[in-house]
Amino acid sequence: QVQLVESGGGLVQAGESLSLSCAASGRAFSAYVMGWFRQTPREERQFVAAIGRSGEILYSTDSVPGRFTISRDNAKKMVYLQMNSLKPEDTGVYYCAAAPHLTRAAEDFGSWGQGTQVTVSS
Repeated sequence: QVQLVESGGGLVQAGESLSLSCAASGRAFSAYVMGWFRQTPREERQFVAAIGRSGEILYSTDSVPGRFTISRDNAKKMVYLQMNSLKPEDTGVYYCAAAPHLTRAAEDFGSWGQGTQVTVSS
């Protein structure tokens, strides 16, 4: 199992950027698919993006593609989410998660971080 700690959240204005980081500990980080999810008080955790062991990527099908970029550094055991042109609807708690295969389904991710708050003001 892998332990995950997110960082980089904050309060920004619409149109600005944020970069989230997720530090992993434990063995075999490179064997995991890593993902990012967003949760708001009104909704369950929503898939944002995932990146496979060799860099294959899935993004959500809403407005994320073209604005968000997921990446990973296996040597540093890190995964990142670069968020540009942020919108108020991007507000939420962002979670880093690990899964055994490339998927958008939250139930397939077995390890989760504690989350980092992102707030985008209009």
